[in-house]
Amino acid sequence: MAAGQNCLVTNDWICGEYLRTRSQELTDATVQHIWITAVSVLIGLVVAFPLALLARRGRRFAGPVLGLTTVLYTVPSLAMFSLLLPLFGLSAALVVTGLVLYSLTVLVRNILAGLEAVPPEAKEAARGMGYGPLRLLWEVEIPLALPALMAGVRIATVSTIALTTVGSIIGKGGLGNLIGDALPSFFKAQVLTASVLCVLLAVAADLLLLGVQRLLTPWTRIRTPRADTAAVAEAV
Repeated sequence: MAAGQNCLVTNDWICGEYLRTRSQELTDATVQHIWITAVSVLIGLVVAFPLALLARRGRRFAGPVLGLTTVLYTVPSLAMFSLLLPLFGLSAALVVTGLVLYSLTVLVRNILAGLEAVPPEAKEAARGMGYGPLRLLWEVEIPLALPALMAGVRIATVSTIALTTVGSIIGKGGLGNLIGDALPSFFKAQVLTASVLCVLLAVAADLLLLGVQRLLTPWTRIRTPRADTAAVAEAV
């Protein structure tokens, strides 16, 4: 028997034969993991942005919005999926919805922090140039809030990659499915490979988003007293 095949028989942690014979299974699980993560974070952003704008209107709105998103984050994943089960059944939508709700606490807070950190003089300058509320938001406030917003997206993405594995309880957990299937027999190579791939996905996603952040916010690399002024000029 070949040495590569022996590692399956002896149930080694590192096994090249496992990677060779299960490459398609690993690829399918990884693709599903990426798809669920990407959709969840994108929908989370779409939901979080108006909530952050609502919270910015004052304490009367900020308290309930931030409180609700915090409470949602504390709900155990099994309980969350059980509550959503009657609405979505055993589908990928169940997992995505749960992940969206978990992402809101990070996204809403970071978007709100970014918007509130916009210098008042930048907004006053834009208003003086005739900018209305919507144009002010999209062309001045959002560009200047991007560092905090992107930081929130990075955190939410990494945490969502980890939480996606919980979807394995309904067979929609990407790499978590492989981990769940391997645990009863303690198939070491499968547990280790799927776990390492999850970590690599998180690192790759964080580095990719960091690169996007640096491209979108070049002024953050300029450490001068005139950095904010240059940012406002570019945004306007």
